[in-house]
Amino acid sequence: MFNTTTAGLITSTTASDVVAVVAAAAAAASMTATTADPDGYLSSTMTDILSLDVQKAMIEIDTDLKVSPVTLSSDWSRVARLLLLASLAVVGSVGNVFMISAVMVEDHLRKLGNSFLVNVALADLLVTGLVLPASAIVILAGQKETPGICKFEWTLEALCFLVTSLTLATVAVENYSRLCLSAQTYAKVTSRRVTTLTLAIWFIAAAAVALQSTLKLGPDFCGRRFHGIAMEQAIGAWFLVILPAFVTIFCYIKLVCRVRHTIKRSFKPPTTLAWDYELAKTNIYSFVLFVIFWSPLITALIMSNFMNVSARIFYNLAWFALSKSCINNLLYCIFDRHFRNAYVKLFNYCCCKTGFTFGRRTRGHGTASSGDVRLRVHIIHSYASPSACRPNIAGRVNGRDVYEL
Repeated sequence: MFNTTTAGLITSTTASDVVAVVAAAAAAASMTATTADPDGYLSSTMTDILSLDVQKAMIEIDTDLKVSPVTLSSDWSRVARLLLLASLAVVGSVGNVFMISAVMVEDHLRKLGNSFLVNVALADLLVTGLVLPASAIVILAGQKETPGICKFEWTLEALCFLVTSLTLATVAVENYSRLCLSAQTYAKVTSRRVTTLTLAIWFIAAAAVALQSTLKLGPDFCGRRFHGIAMEQAIGAWFLVILPAFVTIFCYIKLVCRVRHTIKRSFKPPTTLAWDYELAKTNIYSFVLFVIFWSPLITALIMSNFMNVSARIFYNLAWFALSKSCINNLLYCIFDRHFRNAYVKLFNYCCCKTGFTFGRRTRGHGTASSGDVRLRVHIIHSYASPSACRPNIAGRVNGRDVYEL
């Protein structure tokens, strides 16, 4: 009777009041036993049993409270947690900005279908630019997580997860259409349709998260209640996660088979086909990375329907899944040459300042215009830049850069 009552009280309160609730329940049960047994024999036995149950419950609660959905595990020092979250936020945010900018910088990446890759990077940027910094600020302020911050972070994480799941399936369909279908069929991919589909993905994901939060379905990460997945949530997961995953796998398997068959028949495949196939393989690696990082948390949620899973396991797996947003942009830099070239250009522009755009002005009556002064300053800056940051220009005369005006 005590265990059932205590469990109900624990699940209906916040983490900060759990110990007080357990102690109050134990005191109430002890008073009831004393009233029922005036001699005190039964009351002493009940008190001993209840004290053991209370100690056991408090130990389990303390163990669960050591890890937080906002501030990581308290087993780590405050400085270590702050440095880890700040580093992940900076590296992930810069990488995601580079990934978004690469589609605009590199000529071969300026295709409508690659807008979906920008959508994936944007979802990752929301995690690295809002969720991780919010946790770092809480740790820096020396405060515990509040329900408002926790709900904000986990709502945004669920939104970005669903957006990524749906967008990766869209990327797979677009890659298959680009490489395996005719040019007339792929011409149906217009800017209006791409924009409409992207907005529809965000709307569907936001509606699903809003319904889950309003109806309070499934596990509650902020309330530390993990009692399995509700039937409505399972149906939504089928249409928004599992079915898109099957579509992605089917499209990529069919794409690889078709492209390999085409390459075997052709003596020298077109360069554009090779570049698009290289990007498609990188998209496959990105999907595999998404599955690797999120599958453990999804598996734990499914197992919570059949057995008790501690909050420590859920939170550790959730933080592991979030780290995917910091790594996905590096994957494109490693496996795709055009993203790598774009990253190098962006790095040189941001750090070395080797690229400039000059505006021409007409000279007036033999006097030098103000544009010449700015041009001279830029040339001097180029000489002052480190040699490692200046590109090797063919046609250097006597070791000096020659600019054609």
